[in-house]
Amino acid sequence: MQIGVETAKAVDQRRVFVVDEDEITRAALQFMLHDEIETHELATLEEAYAKGVDWLKPDVVLLGVSFLKQRGPGLVAELAGRFPGVRLLIVTDKADEASAVEGIKAGAHGAVVKPLTLESVRKKVDTILGRGGAAPLIQLSVLK
Repeated sequence: MQIGVETAKAVDQRRVFVVDEDEITRAALQFMLHDEIETHELATLEEAYAKGVDWLKPDVVLLGVSFLKQRGPGLVAELAGRFPGVRLLIVTDKADEASAVEGIKAGAHGAVVKPLTLESVRKKVDTILGRGGAAPLIQLSVLK
């Protein structure tokens, strides 16, 4: 089923890895995104690293905050090393926002805070990818 899908986004060749220990969160995010972007749900970082070999590198990783809590903020640099150029969003609930903030300070590009909604998740991913009318990630000043 496609919910409010824009054709230009549906044919976009970029991909998202949803890496979260929580099966329900993974499934919800995969459902919210799969119509507009190639989305893969993975339960462990090791699965993501294995799937990201060669041609299947992600453009965005939606990372469950539980991994940051277990491995620390150094995980952000590890992911950037494994997937050069990847954009990292931390999936968190309000109770774990402090861990998400540590990840952002370490170089993650933002967070998706629960409760998850179709519109907020798609908007955040579109923004991080700089597509679909979202504000550009880098704004250039115009010389007069």
